[in-house]
Amino acid sequence: MAGSGGGPWGGSGGDNRDDEPRGGRRPGDNGLPIGDIDDLMKKGQDRLRVLMGGRGNGGGGLPPRGAAGGPGPKTVALGVAGLAVALWAFASIYTVKPEERSVELFLGQFNRVGMPGLNFAPWPFVTYQVIPTSGERTTDVGSGQGGQNDTGLMLTSDQNIVAIHFQVVWNIEDPQKFLFNLADPTDTVRAVSESAMRDIIARTDLAPILNKDRGAIAADLMKAVQDTLDSYGSGIRVIRVNFDSADPPKEVIDSFRAVQAAQQQRDKLVNEAEAYANKALGAARGQAAQVQQEAEGYKAQVVNQAEGDASRFDSIYQSYLKAPEVTRERMYLETMEGVLGGINKVILDGATAGTGAVPYLPLDRLLPMAGQAKEVGK
Repeated sequence: MAGSGGGPWGGSGGDNRDDEPRGGRRPGDNGLPIGDIDDLMKKGQDRLRVLMGGRGNGGGGLPPRGAAGGPGPKTVALGVAGLAVALWAFASIYTVKPEERSVELFLGQFNRVGMPGLNFAPWPFVTYQVIPTSGERTTDVGSGQGGQNDTGLMLTSDQNIVAIHFQVVWNIEDPQKFLFNLADPTDTVRAVSESAMRDIIARTDLAPILNKDRGAIAADLMKAVQDTLDSYGSGIRVIRVNFDSADPPKEVIDSFRAVQAAQQQRDKLVNEAEAYANKALGAARGQAAQVQQEAEGYKAQVVNQAEGDASRFDSIYQSYLKAPEVTRERMYLETMEGVLGGINKVILDGATAGTGAVPYLPLDRLLPMAGQAKEVGK
C-alpha cells in the first residue's frame, strides 16, 4: 500500500526527491534487486536439496520422485514453508536511520511510529513508510514563486505596493500528522506563509518594512505560520524565516527612489528649521529672563529707596515734633550744605559787603590759586 514513490494519499511529502519517504521492500513490487532475489532462490534450492538427501549444487539435482531414499511430500512441504518464512521475514524487517522515522500501517490504518534501528512490520498486514524528519526543508515565497509573477506584490497599510521575497525553513515534527493531514505539504506551507505575510504587511506602513522592522516582521510571521499549521494538525515545525528582500516594484523603483530622496531633503530642511527655531527661542527666552531679572532688581531698588526715604522722613518728623526750632535749623544747615558744598564761594557779612571790600577783586579766581600754592608749599 505504501510504495517508495509517495505517501498513503499518493503525495510526495517533501520538497526534495532525496528526502522523499521510502517504503518497505516487498517481493514482486521492485522493492528488492533482481540479483538478490536470484541469490536467495538459489540458497533456498540448495537448502531443499540438502533436506531431501541431495548434495547441494554438485549432487546432480533432486532424485526422481518415488525413488528409494528420496524426500517425501512432508519434507518438501517443510522446505517450501521454511523458504516462505525466510522470504516473509526478509520482507518484514527494515531499518530506520537516526535522522528518520517510519509510519506503520496495519491494514491501511495507522499502527505506530517506528524509531531508529531495526523494526519489524509483518507483511502484508503491516506496511511502512520511512520519512526523513531532521533535515531542513525550504519553501520560497514571493518574487514569482509558485508559478505566478505577482506572488510577492503586497499592499501596505499606507496604500503602497512592495515586492516581498522570503524563505520558510521547516522540518517534520510528527510523521503521522505529516502523512495523513496534508495532501501537499509544500504548497500548504507556501499558501499559509503567503497569507500570513500579506496580513502583516497590510497592517504595516511602507517605511518600516523597507528600513528597520524586518526582524520584527519575520518573528511575527514565524509565529503566525506555526499557529496556522498547528491548527491544521500538520506535524510541521517552523525553524526560522529568512526575510530576503523588500523593495518597490521594478516599474516604479526609480520614481520611488526620487520620492525617497525628496523626503530625505524635506526631513533635512525640517531639522535645520527646528534647530534654528530652538536656537532663536532659547535666545529670546534668555533675554526675556534677563530683562525680567533687571526689572525685579530695579523694582526692589526703588521700593527699598522709597521705604528708606519714608523711614528717614518719619524719623525727622518725630524729631521735629520734639524740638521744632532745632530741627528746622538743622534741616536748613544740611540743605545749604548740600547746595553750596560743591561750589567755590565767597561769603561776605552784611556789615562789610558795601564798604570795606574791594568790589573788583576777583575772589573767585584767587581761591583756586591759593589752593594750588598751598599744594606746592606742601
